[in-house]
Amino acid sequence: MNIEKSIEKCEIYLKKIKQYDPDPFYVNYFFNEYIISINDTIKGIFEEANRDFGLFVTKEVSEKSFFEKAKVKNDLKAIEFSEWYSAKFIEEHKKSFPDFINKVNLYKNRFQKLPEIKIMIRASERFKDDVNQQIIVNLSNMKLRSKKELDIEIKRQLPIFLEIINHKRKKNDEPKVDENQITASTFMDVGNSNDVEIAYAAEIYIPVLKRLVEESKKKILELTKLIN
Repeated sequence: MNIEKSIEKCEIYLKKIKQYDPDPFYVNYFFNEYIISINDTIKGIFEEANRDFGLFVTKEVSEKSFFEKAKVKNDLKAIEFSEWYSAKFIEEHKKSFPDFINKVNLYKNRFQKLPEIKIMIRASERFKDDVNQQIIVNLSNMKLRSKKELDIEIKRQLPIFLEIINHKRKKNDEPKVDENQITASTFMDVGNSNDVEIAYAAEIYIPVLKRLVEESKKKILELTKLIN
């Protein structure tokens, strides 16, 4: 598994998500591919570790199979890497958006599908704790039927949405939002993560994934140098 190519795929799928947002059909498709590429990246880390530690895992290489083989061989350095990775992964996923991506991944692994996507309106320029508002748009085979129908529904919801968000903005001494500063995006709920914007979370996660790969490579090198 080529780790760099898997990360590159994540970046490509992120661009596609942004391109087709807020069409739930296409966002679902490309977000699913994005999640698959994350898994391929993580699998690549352990394939590299398997090779460098010389564990010779014969079945599909994963975090679990790597750790099991390391224990069977009593390879203390490989065990140390596995334990380090587990702690590092937890650390990197403490913040809300990486945690959301991880929850989506776990959901997909369990149910073989992504959580349901919803369309919400939000302010184009985000501020902390801004409200979003779900809109219901007629779909055809999960696809938006027309931009016109989307725009009509956005305009229908605008007055109450602007009232709510501007009340919050005024209270926090933040810029007022007008009707030209509203956009529609796809959002998702999973576990206790609610109303998370898919494209935004996916964008934030890529540096997390890159850091996990980079530091894993460094740790593998550090531990295998000690072996040699």
